[in-house]
Amino acid sequence: MQLILSHFMSLDGVVQAPGGRDEDTDGGFAHGGWSMPYFDVETMGPVIGELLAITEALLFGRRTWQTMAAAWPGRAGDPFADRMNEIPKYVASRTLTQDDLTWSGSTLLPAAAAIGAMRELRARDGQALQVMGSPSLAAQLIEHDLVDEYRLMIEPILLGGGKRLFPWDGQARPLELVSTSATGTGVLICTYRPAGR
Repeated sequence: MQLILSHFMSLDGVVQAPGGRDEDTDGGFAHGGWSMPYFDVETMGPVIGELLAITEALLFGRRTWQTMAAAWPGRAGDPFADRMNEIPKYVASRTLTQDDLTWSGSTLLPAAAAIGAMRELRARDGQALQVMGSPSLAAQLIEHDLVDEYRLMIEPILLGGGKRLFPWDGQARPLELVSTSATGTGVLICTYRPAGR
């Protein structure tokens, strides 16, 4: 499977709490929900829907899984919600137990061997293994060279601080631009792949 990171990102690289005010206030982050004014349903909706249609499973860190698990189960009857609820979900967490994972189709990865478990998932037959949000997990996947594609929705806002997607480890990682499009709200939808992959 191709491991794909899918993120809403500010122009200064912040991915923290794009969807809601109290989604993630770590570090005193006060801009939760910043991406909502820029969401263009007609342009961004199909991009998100097309990716979800080829996604065989979702990977989450603890916080993003908890946010999603609180939101999607109650929205049955909507095609996107139904897909979110039926798709297999894998969770990397050192604090949750399998009994905590009440959202249908959720499986806890072994805390001591999560990267190895994600390598095994990626090695399975299928189209896409998608990471939504989960910036700490995403950064670890980048560090371990497990990311096959980045689908970034770069939004016209500077947030001045917050969690970022890319590791700050001094390592250069050349990327190739695969596609780009723009929305009427000023969002650039960009797909990148590691160069030479």
